[in-house]
Amino acid sequence: MTEGSAPFPYPIPRSAEIDAELAKIDALKDEIERAKLAHAYLWPNVLEKLKVLWTSDSNAIEGSSLSFGDTKFFLETGLTVEGKPLKDFLDARNHHDAIEMLFELVGESRPISEGAIKELNALLLRGVASVPSVNSQGQRVDKPIAPGAYKSQPNSVLQADGTIHRYLDPVLVPEHMARLVGWISAEAKTIHAALAAAMAHYEFVRIHPFDDGNGRGARILMNVILISRSYPPCVVRREDRAVYLETLRMADNGDVEPFTLFILKSLRTTLETMAQDFQA
Repeated sequence: MTEGSAPFPYPIPRSAEIDAELAKIDALKDEIERAKLAHAYLWPNVLEKLKVLWTSDSNAIEGSSLSFGDTKFFLETGLTVEGKPLKDFLDARNHHDAIEMLFELVGESRPISEGAIKELNALLLRGVASVPSVNSQGQRVDKPIAPGAYKSQPNSVLQADGTIHRYLDPVLVPEHMARLVGWISAEAKTIHAALAAAMAHYEFVRIHPFDDGNGRGARILMNVILISRSYPPCVVRREDRAVYLETLRMADNGDVEPFTLFILKSLRTTLETMAQDFQA
């Protein structure tokens, strides 16, 4: 069953299981709001833990070697951990700063625009001049990137089953990103925030608009939508990476419901962790 019509090449899924998850999410959101009122002094620490976990696990999904403890120590002290790549610390600092920008964007009631999305990508990739890639001859090379600018060259990924998935052609990116941003500012507000966030997340990944930072950017965009509608952010956990990628692959093949359910369950797990932190 589908709800409404979206400017996407796939329907927005609705099912009894999705509705049940949304109900659980709303109940947990209400529980956290009550806990914030009853234990206001705990909220800064609960929120900071969430930001560190979000940074740590979002980067880990993209290959970072930093643990939660490594990330927390570095963000607090500026000191790196011996034996870990310097780029992982750069990514941690950039991601944490992007989260701060996200909260500023929401706090100032700035609309979700293509300009804001480009600013976030530029921040995620600050100090990064190139990324590992494979050229047309199959050779491993360092590919120059343009942080904050839409891609000018095609991008693709080698999947676990050996197939190569090609993302949207660069010439189509401006049109599709404008369509996505327009949907977020209008139609997305007519459906549940968590459902809208999941759909925007997948659509961003489907487009893959930038040279790099698309996964982290998709998860940030998802959370801009949630936070702007008074929901806590969703953290996709590093231990769920395989399921996350598999449900994205299923969405690429036309079935977006498993990915939607995965995101809703990830949000529920995040909310459950926050609720437990207030009780500890």
